[in-house]
Amino acid sequence: MDQQSPVITIRGATITFPGVRALDGVDFRLYPGEIHALMGENGAGKSTLIKALTGVYQLDSGEISIEGTPVRFTNTSQSQAAGISTVYQEVNLVGNLTVAENVMLGHEPRVGPFINWRAMRKAAQDNLRRLHLDIDPGSQLSSHVIGVQQLCAIARATSTAAKVLILDEPTSSLDRAEVEELFSIMRELKAAGVAILFVSHFLEQVYEIADRITVLRNGGLVGEWLLSDLPRFELISHMVGKSADELNAIAGQVKSEDLTRLEDEVPLAQAIGLGRRQMIEPFDLELYEGEVVGLVGLLGSGRTELARLLYGADRPDSGELKLKGQPVKLFSPRGSLRKQVAYSTEDRKREGVVGDLTVRENIALALQARRGPFRPIPKKELDAIVETFMTSLDIHPANPDLPIKNLSGGNQQKVLLARWLATAPELLILDEPLRGIDVGTKAEIQRIITDLAHQGMSIVFISSELEEILRVCHRIAIMRDRHKIAEVANSETLVSAQIFETIASGGRTS
Repeated sequence: MDQQSPVITIRGATITFPGVRALDGVDFRLYPGEIHALMGENGAGKSTLIKALTGVYQLDSGEISIEGTPVRFTNTSQSQAAGISTVYQEVNLVGNLTVAENVMLGHEPRVGPFINWRAMRKAAQDNLRRLHLDIDPGSQLSSHVIGVQQLCAIARATSTAAKVLILDEPTSSLDRAEVEELFSIMRELKAAGVAILFVSHFLEQVYEIADRITVLRNGGLVGEWLLSDLPRFELISHMVGKSADELNAIAGQVKSEDLTRLEDEVPLAQAIGLGRRQMIEPFDLELYEGEVVGLVGLLGSGRTELARLLYGADRPDSGELKLKGQPVKLFSPRGSLRKQVAYSTEDRKREGVVGDLTVRENIALALQARRGPFRPIPKKELDAIVETFMTSLDIHPANPDLPIKNLSGGNQQKVLLARWLATAPELLILDEPLRGIDVGTKAEIQRIITDLAHQGMSIVFISSELEEILRVCHRIAIMRDRHKIAEVANSETLVSAQIFETIASGGRTS
């Protein structure tokens, strides 16, 4: 591949948004007839780089060249005209149109000003058959499963003479058989000389299909490697920004004496083969009173999906969930709250705080939801609850009647924690509760989590930072590619490197 000239060359790409440098002097090259994986954690700059290539964003500085010629795309049409086609994670087609209309959208065959419908259906069918997809081009797109819709999106992207195909998390909604079909198509396109940029969080898939890997972190370029030159553990180290020596130097913080448990003790919650197709593979997990269980894995590993099934935010289609030994069906957040199960989302801005409501109102939301709309919380009772948690969680400013949007991110996170604690949960699921807050507040919330466990609460703790997991968790469930691949007890001797090695090996231990 190195003997050829790149079809795309990026030099010094920089894009700045208010308060953040999304790309910082990034270099990138993509060759004809290769599958090039773009890797990095959330916020690494992958989406920004793709949007620069497709004309959604313009570079503040740097240069993009197509086959050696500098270009400056100001819209997506210019990028497509240059031979760049993109398939996004969310299928961006029109469900109420036919398959043919979607595949040929924007380049319909015409006779004068009129669409030649017969020619359009034939052209769409030819494109679909190239992808080994035998469906009626006249059928409505929404009548097909998401995997077929994804292949229709690829048919649309390849229906023109594309030199470059960008696949942004194309396998996120596909089952294994559909992934294999997609990979077969990608290999055929590669053999035909198409350059493919493949974005995925699934390590197994990257190592199965890619030729080359570029890693971004915090908007900057970490490096580019041939797949054969980059072991999985090293890839993970580059993505998270810690060397193997640094990972080995991080020691566990939770004391093993906290793990004493009677042999016949019944779990507070127990998942048995719990799963949901195209979301997370069936898993087993036991949660006990007074224990913090961590969920770890790279972005896209299935941590949040597992938590949402435990909480009832999503319905499982396999397995069962037991609370205190009794089978239960948690089909709604309100039902879960009544069973004393609470879940604090990772998306604080969109699914957590309600910015225009006061701190007091935000704290009351979950408790009021559990009571129902016709049983308002008495003012005296609510005042006592708010005062208790404002004090115990040290929420500042100490004025519960301020709009929550006026508080810092760390104090907003404390208000969210207060919201769920006000419901007196027995099982509390915390998804990235420490993201985006300062070190001092992190330490406070870690202390609160530990105190809650000592008081008998069962806690599921999700974090992208392994140091945080090692500091507060008694047991750790390890996730990869939507599977729970291992479970380990925390101890003073457990270090991050061992967990990364487990992720890299898919659960196999040496």
